[in-house]
Amino acid sequence: MTQDQLPEQLAEIRDDFLGLEVKTRLQLLLEFANELPELPTRYSDHPDLLERVVECQSPVFIFVEVDGEQAVHLFATAPRESPTTRGFASILVRGLSGLRASEVLDVPDDYPNSIGLTAAVSPLRIRGMTGMLARVKRQIRDKTLVA
Repeated sequence: MTQDQLPEQLAEIRDDFLGLEVKTRLQLLLEFANELPELPTRYSDHPDLLERVVECQSPVFIFVEVDGEQAVHLFATAPRESPTTRGFASILVRGLSGLRASEVLDVPDDYPNSIGLTAAVSPLRIRGMTGMLARVKRQIRDKTLVA
């Protein structure tokens, strides 16, 4: 899959960012940070079920569920005092949840580079989002036995 063939919700997020001036993109990222859903009780009561994303400087944890229809449900947590990282997690939760497992696996690994934030945040932060996406894909492969 190329960046031109992204699932609709990921393409919309990318286009929303690219439609803004670079300095305004950070404001949109902060809006995403504020919209990261709380974890469901089954995970907030059992943080041991979540995987730490070690590529992120901030403590970010994710968990992926794949239901019987192969739909992906992504859950993530990141500290409020780390709005950039929290925003990246929220983008992935909104952009990937509800997609079929195969669609998520087809998302280009460099999607985080395509949303126009490379000029606004450090490469280390972009690597963190890339790490989140890689871990989501790995969890999907583990749960669906897809290579």
